[in-house]
Amino acid sequence: MATTHVRWRQRSRLVRAVRLLRTRRPQTLTEKVRYKMLRDHRMLLVTFADKAAVREYVASRVGAEYLPEAYGILRDPEGLRELELPESYVVKPTHGSGAAIVVSPQASEDQTLPPAAWGWVYRHVRPSAVSLDALVDIAQVWMTKLYGQGPNREWAYGEVEPAVIVEEMLVAPGGIPDDYKFFVFHGRCRYIQVDAGRFGGRTQDFYDADWKHLPMSGGPAWISPERERPERLDEMISIAERLGAETDFVRVDLYALPDRIVFGELTSYPAGGDSPFEPQSFDAEFGSHWTVPRRYR
Repeated sequence: MATTHVRWRQRSRLVRAVRLLRTRRPQTLTEKVRYKMLRDHRMLLVTFADKAAVREYVASRVGAEYLPEAYGILRDPEGLRELELPESYVVKPTHGSGAAIVVSPQASEDQTLPPAAWGWVYRHVRPSAVSLDALVDIAQVWMTKLYGQGPNREWAYGEVEPAVIVEEMLVAPGGIPDDYKFFVFHGRCRYIQVDAGRFGGRTQDFYDADWKHLPMSGGPAWISPERERPERLDEMISIAERLGAETDFVRVDLYALPDRIVFGELTSYPAGGDSPFEPQSFDAEFGSHWTVPRRYR
C-alpha cells in the first residue's frame, strides 16, 4: 500500500461531516460527483479505478478483444528491466489517473523523461530519450504515491494495490487516437466528450448520444472543421452502456482505431468533481439525467 500520508484535514470527521452536509441535495453533475465521492464506497468502484483489475471486468462484460495488449503488470518496478518491449509502449501506475510515460518515435525530439520526484506526470518521449534506470526510478516513486486525496477524497484509489502496467501504444492515422468519453447514467449513454491532439493543438468537443454537437466548452477549443459521426459510434455506445450497467454513473473512455475499438478506462469521478462547464447551465443539464440514491448498497 502507498506510504504517502493523508493530511489531517482530509481525515477529520468534522471536515467530512461538513462536506456531507453541503452535498446532501445535489443538482448538477459536479455536485453529484462530489456526492458520490463521499458516499459510494462499493468495491465495484475500486475495480473501476484499478487499471489492472478493470481489465478482467471489461473482458467479462464486453470481451477481451476490446482490451489493449498488456506487456506486463508489475508489483515491483524492477521487473521493467526484464520485459521485452517493442519500440512503442505506455507505462503507467494502476492506482492513479493522468500519469503515464508514452514512448514512441513520433514524440518531439526535445521531450525528455521528467525527474522521478515529480510523481504524477504525463510525458511523450522517443525511445532514445528513455533509460531503464530512469524509467524504474519514476515507477518506484509512483509506488509511494496516494492518488486523489484532494478536498473531496477519491477514496477508491487508496484501496488499489500499487502496481505498474505496461501496455501497447495505440496509434491512429495522424498519431495519437482521439479519446471518446461516454457519460453513462443508469446504464444509458447521454453525452460524449471527444478529446484530440493531446500532445499539441488540443481540442475538446461534446455531443449528445445522437451526435449533435453541443454549444458548450470544457476549456479547450472546438475542432475545426467539425468531425463526422464515427462509423462505429453505435458499437462504442453499446460497449459503454454494458460497462456502465451496474452503477448509477460512470464515464467510459474508448479509442476508435481503424480496425478496432479499444478500452481506455472507467472514471467514477471526472476531474475529481471539478469539471468546468461553459455555459454553466450544462452542469445542471448533465446532472438532470442522474438520480443519486439516498444510500449506496
